[in-house]
Amino acid sequence: MSLFKRLLKSSSKSEPKVKGSDHSKYFPEEKLPADEKFTYNFNKNGGKFLYCENWDEIAEAFDNILLENDWYEKDVFCINEKLSEKFEGYNLTFGKSTKAAFFLSDCESLVANNGSILLSSNQIKEKKLHELPSNFIIFATTSQLVENISEGLRIIKNQSRKYIPSNITTIQDFENDKEKDFMSYGSSTKNLYLLLLEDL
Repeated sequence: MSLFKRLLKSSSKSEPKVKGSDHSKYFPEEKLPADEKFTYNFNKNGGKFLYCENWDEIAEAFDNILLENDWYEKDVFCINEKLSEKFEGYNLTFGKSTKAAFFLSDCESLVANNGSILLSSNQIKEKKLHELPSNFIIFATTSQLVENISEGLRIIKNQSRKYIPSNITTIQDFENDKEKDFMSYGSSTKNLYLLLLEDL
């Protein structure tokens, strides 16, 4: 046995590592915070996540997305007029044509437990996901993070007492080459960028 192996063996004996020595096996598992869980699940689903601390960083990230995909001077499907005003100045033509290069929108919530994005008729009117462009740029804030879909639906209901939006759906399949399982049957795969602004 070499001297190196013996040194490693003796040091490992002196400091035994016991997995989970702080807790018993009956102790509940630690829950990840919603932001970490969302980030992990969103990336696992194939989404592209861009965290920004201020509006300047959002503008820079948006510019980089356009540059990366050669989307300058292209048509953009955007229903939200406030959002099209915020992103004007990039030689884009904002409209409601589904033949556009990409879909620019906000969202209702970011769902942590499965990494999905909750949309409603506020964002997509009565369109189905497969009718929208295959490229999405979603603008959201950290305050829109929720633990699960039920919490997201509760927020929609509380914010819309007079008019509850219809066509509520989630999108969580962001990779074209990913093998589909039966849970994603009928869903439409999208190339999705998330511009997440810190607002807490």
